[in-house]
Amino acid sequence: MASPTLISNTGAWKELKGHVEEIKKTHLRDLMADAERCKSMMVEFDGVLLDYSRQRATNETVDKLFKLAEEAKLKEKINRMYNGEHINSTENRSVLHVALRASRDAVIQSDGKNVVPEVWSVLDKIKDFSERVRSGSWVGATGKVLKDVVAVGIGGSFLGPLFVHTALQTDPEAIKSARGRQLRFLANVDPIDVARNITGLNPETTLVVVVSKTFTTAETMLNARTLREWISAALGPSAVAKHMVAVSTNLTLVEKFGIDPNNAFAFWDWVGGRYSVCSAVGVLPLSLQYGFSVVEQFLKGASSIDQHFYSAPHEKNIPVLLGLLSIWNVSFFGYPARAILPYSQALEKFAPHIQQVSMESNGKGVSIEGALLPFEAGEIDFGEPGTNGQHSFYQLIHQGRVIPCDFIGVVKSQQPVYLKGEVVSNHDELMSNFFAQPDALAYGKTPEQLHKENVPPHLIPHKTFSGNRPSLSLLLPSLNAYNIGQLLAIYEHRIAVEGFVWGINSFDQWGVELGKSLATQVRKQLHVSRTKGEPVEGFNFSTATLLTRYLEATADIPADPPTLLPRI
Repeated sequence: MASPTLISNTGAWKELKGHVEEIKKTHLRDLMADAERCKSMMVEFDGVLLDYSRQRATNETVDKLFKLAEEAKLKEKINRMYNGEHINSTENRSVLHVALRASRDAVIQSDGKNVVPEVWSVLDKIKDFSERVRSGSWVGATGKVLKDVVAVGIGGSFLGPLFVHTALQTDPEAIKSARGRQLRFLANVDPIDVARNITGLNPETTLVVVVSKTFTTAETMLNARTLREWISAALGPSAVAKHMVAVSTNLTLVEKFGIDPNNAFAFWDWVGGRYSVCSAVGVLPLSLQYGFSVVEQFLKGASSIDQHFYSAPHEKNIPVLLGLLSIWNVSFFGYPARAILPYSQALEKFAPHIQQVSMESNGKGVSIEGALLPFEAGEIDFGEPGTNGQHSFYQLIHQGRVIPCDFIGVVKSQQPVYLKGEVVSNHDELMSNFFAQPDALAYGKTPEQLHKENVPPHLIPHKTFSGNRPSLSLLLPSLNAYNIGQLLAIYEHRIAVEGFVWGINSFDQWGVELGKSLATQVRKQLHVSRTKGEPVEGFNFSTATLLTRYLEATADIPADPPTLLPRI
């Protein structure tokens, strides 16, 4: 029997289940004809404009979603998060990524202690260290300036910082600050990723930032040992202390590795990996590349949205509205996916980051109390910058499955281009598509319209667009460090809203553990097969066959091979 605490047992959920059947009888062509409705579905905060009028929803729908939020005690759950309560109950932790970008004088408690001074202590340390490296007062073992940084981490220690770095690379202010420097990210344990990252780099001018909270993450530590060997082979083992620093809380293992514990930058248990880009995980490598002042603007943008999320009423609260609309699409319309479509090439790594934040947070099958969910939670997130995506998967979005879309536009391009004699600028061409695509999805094109255009009858079915495909539009004023911070926080909080309403724990990730533990068994088998020639045992027929084939095909690898580093 279902638990009485499940949100699907509430009156508000059942009302929406009935209401969606009424909405299914409507078409966005008709809903969009109501200018007052459209006007009521536009919300602006701190320069960011949200237009959700192309959702398959009426004002009544939105009111019913607000009632669902009340039943789920959404506001109370938001307050509990900001108050530092242990809302990540399966790991008995607070969830306080908002503290990472709080102002210096803010008070945010965890276990009865204000954590903000600790946060700023680390930020001040990052500012000091990054300025010393950038100015050349901290140099490598041979006295050369460390102008190249490789950040080693995986998952949340990689995707978030990479998104921000990619977005800043073409920002004029960031370009000035980064001149003569480069930042690379090594994540995959695949040796090809190592090869790509060290190609063209000189160990004498390279600083490696190892990001691992426990300093035990298998892939990250193997990559860290690989780069340690790369540095030691060129400069000697003593050079490691000048060329490697850590973002970790395990100072014992940091020192054992050969890194000076004074060059370890802390973060805390109340920071989840996928929410850690505003901690030393992201702030250290980004400050080394762009300078702390640029990164501080990013933190301020995120903080602005944090305050908005905490204090704005639901009807004016951008993350709350986005989260509730996602629930409407997933749980009531049954649309399992969401396309994230930024019309800015600078945001090319945004969808991969949000893919992790969303799918690792909300890809759950049980409630926070452990009851099986009688409904699907979570979304399948994917995306690509416009207009590239239009020439890739928009065919399916327009005429195949219904996939709700997030269109993200930027008013002022980071790098405007104007050609004399052209009808519009390059950015105007891009934005023409940003404005057109949501309407194409909403309105579609009818057989009657095609007939009037004298389309041959046999082509009419192929050229018909059903329309009635929901989307929403977010318009940012520009894409500087501050706006990038805003965008990140909007999506982080949107995802939390979904989890709070679904009644799941958005802040643990037990689903990643099983595959890792099984990989440990495989690792042991590979070791004994290579070193002692033992046959593959203890696996099912399929895995045993594949493992045996792999071992036979790589039998030329010696049992105890000498160190070999990539050469490109």
